[in-house]
Amino acid sequence: MYIRSGEWVIISSIKDTVFKYLKSLRARIFVIVLLVGLVPIFLMKNLILDNYEDQGAQQKSTLIQNQCQQIVDQVGSSGYIRNVDNKQVDRQLTQLAKIYNGRVIIVNENFRIVRDTYEIDEDKVIISEEVLQCFHGTDSTNYNPDDEFLELTLPVKNQESGQIEGIMIVSVTTQDVKDGKEALGNTVLILQIVLTLLIFVAAYYVARVLTKPFGKITRSLEGVQGDVSEQEISIPDYTETKLLADAYNQMLHRLKVQEDSRQEFVSNVSHELKTPITSMKVLADSLLAQDEVPNELYREFMTDIAEEIDRENKIISDLLSLVKMDKRSSDISIQETSINHLIEMLLKRLRPIAAAKGIDLVLESFKPVVAEVDETKLSLAFSNLIENGIKYNKEDGWVHISLNVDNKYFYVKVEDSGIGIPQEDQENIFERFYRVDKSHSREIGGTGLGLAITRSAVLMHHGAIKVYSEEGEGTTFTVRIPLKYVP
Repeated sequence: MYIRSGEWVIISSIKDTVFKYLKSLRARIFVIVLLVGLVPIFLMKNLILDNYEDQGAQQKSTLIQNQCQQIVDQVGSSGYIRNVDNKQVDRQLTQLAKIYNGRVIIVNENFRIVRDTYEIDEDKVIISEEVLQCFHGTDSTNYNPDDEFLELTLPVKNQESGQIEGIMIVSVTTQDVKDGKEALGNTVLILQIVLTLLIFVAAYYVARVLTKPFGKITRSLEGVQGDVSEQEISIPDYTETKLLADAYNQMLHRLKVQEDSRQEFVSNVSHELKTPITSMKVLADSLLAQDEVPNELYREFMTDIAEEIDRENKIISDLLSLVKMDKRSSDISIQETSINHLIEMLLKRLRPIAAAKGIDLVLESFKPVVAEVDETKLSLAFSNLIENGIKYNKEDGWVHISLNVDNKYFYVKVEDSGIGIPQEDQENIFERFYRVDKSHSREIGGTGLGLAITRSAVLMHHGAIKVYSEEGEGTTFTVRIPLKYVP
């Protein structure tokens, strides 16, 4: 089975779509895996560094606070705030400030600075929120990472009365914490680079592995040539690839069925068109082979040639009608039509043909029916059914046509007392050029296209057609068509 150009365009389009999807899917998987790997690393970096800085500041604060507490106790017990002249306490305050490269301030109960290791603010007044809170018994620790300093306030209590008589303020630099954070950041950065490279490679590998089955589909599609009868594909790796392969194989099967139908149709058309031409050729050659042809024989042969020409014209007309039926539904001309009037006009045209064979045509109409239909195409469909009932009937037989309607559909039934259709042939009678009795059909002028045209017209209106028949007992066709046409 070979593919025509239009069908090859479909397969090429599917192949290009799958290839683009493959590239897109691989890129998406790569990006997702990369993000899943990298985002936690970068978040972890910030978490680690921030946690390190907080812990460093907290540890330093605890250490300083423990050391200051001893000095605070000495300041409170020695009466240093009331008598500044205490060399031992001075040395301890100065030593504490040097150790931590900071500053120590002692404030009395009047908010006046009585000791400043920087010796620049002594005897000045200091009032702040931390100082006020500390005088109420609440010490505080204030860490400022932007300015890189840590400030502690501790209350100084009188050992005898237990009352707070002053505040000790310690301000130290946190440059060492910052330096430690930067060193740790450099280490984490190196780790980040290494992990990023590993994740990049892993993401690329995972993307290739996960999209490998789709690559098989792409290669299979790229390997499709003109003959696709044996080129089905099977990719059971994932449910999605299996479904895609099954859909592709079903498409190939439909293309094969369509191609077989096309070849059979072309063969039938060629045969049907060639038969009348062959007959005319034989008759014409017979006349030309004789020197003197009697008028009676000449007239007989010319009559036969005219009949063959009519037969050829009938075949061509039916083919053109079928081609029109095969066009898109956008070519249909829908308008409100009286179905009663349409059938009556058909019967008016067909009654002389029926009368010539002694066939009785009867119309039974239960209600007026108005529907949205293409009058031309539907007339052709009903005409074929009634005309077949006349052609394939018995002498002095009958054809009954009934019309009925409900709230959604109208129904047309065509019954005849004809020769009937064998059970084994009923599934095929709507196929193009199919005949139950070929010799008898040709004798009465059948082309084998009438029922195919009828079915196409009914389906174009989103309707349905069925046949019921017993050989030798007549045939019944029933047609159901919606009252409202829905594109």
